[in-house]
Amino acid sequence: MTDAVRDPREFWDEFYGGDDPVWSGRVNVQLAEITADLAPGRALDLGCGEGADAIWLAEDGWQVVAVDVSANALERACAAAQERQVISRICFERHDLSTSFPAGRFDLVSAQFLHSPVPLEREAVLRRAADAVAVGGRLLIVDHAAAPPWAGEHVHEHHFATAEEVLAGLTLDDAQWELLRLGTAERDAIGPDDQTGVLTDNVILLRRKATVR
Repeated sequence: MTDAVRDPREFWDEFYGGDDPVWSGRVNVQLAEITADLAPGRALDLGCGEGADAIWLAEDGWQVVAVDVSANALERACAAAQERQVISRICFERHDLSTSFPAGRFDLVSAQFLHSPVPLEREAVLRRAADAVAVGGRLLIVDHAAAPPWAGEHVHEHHFATAEEVLAGLTLDDAQWELLRLGTAERDAIGPDDQTGVLTDNVILLRRKATVR
């Protein structure tokens, strides 16, 4: 069965099913930089994986709802949060975001690298993410603007949406949103065989305005 037709829960449970960590355990760079000076509130972390971003936010004083499609990922994230003694500040929920979404409004909604080789209605999910932002709150989307230098040729041929294309796909009402940042950012990274390189990310940051009556 190809990835394009696999069940997302099955795929991601297998992805997180090994004995070793998949990710570094460090917070995503753009999230840390952009939220460092924000007053803590209620945050939603979409596609939380092993929980590094949710834990960083919780340690900074946020109350976090952390969501992933994989039960294995959530189990790892929960264990890490317990070890870092912030489990009381994080609510972990399992959602296939194409079919279900956490309830409530949030001061920060973060979608970090919400890409998937299995079915994911990404534009619809990001529009629902925008709907979940409270008045005065922020929507932060960070994703890949280009393939890493060590990726295979087929990955380099893939079309990576620009930050402008991602923003256009949200179909937001300009009267209700303030665009704080739109563009790319570079960061140093280490590849799977310890090779070094520079990765380019899209960064989209918006703030929901108060409704004028």
